Amino acid sequence: MATSEAPREALASTIFHCRLIPPRPDFALTMTEEERALMGRHADYLREKLREGVMIMAGPVADPAGPWGLLILRAGSEAEARAVTDGDPVSSSGRGFRYEILPMLSVIM
Repeated sequence: MATSEAPREALASTIFHCRLIPPRPDFALTMTEEERALMGRHADYLREKLREGVMIMAGPVADPAGPWGLLILRAGSEAEARAVTDGDPVSSSGRGFRYEILPMLSVIM
């Protein structure tokens, strides 16, 4: 028998829009080799979150004011979303990256 009910885990989670703000507006264009390696660890971390089912999608945004990173997460609370962003190697790198986290009011998926 078919049902229109959402899976239980979907009902207990919220979708979060996470904006990764780089340390400088031209970061994507002026990365050093060390920063490029850091971004590789960042991408590996996000791929793991995708495999875990926490991350829905991620990627750089071509904002005319300067590129920034978009991360869309599924989490039970803002604290859980913050734990994911805090675990990102860029967050603990001391290089000036920061995440802004906002819950989505509604989502069409």
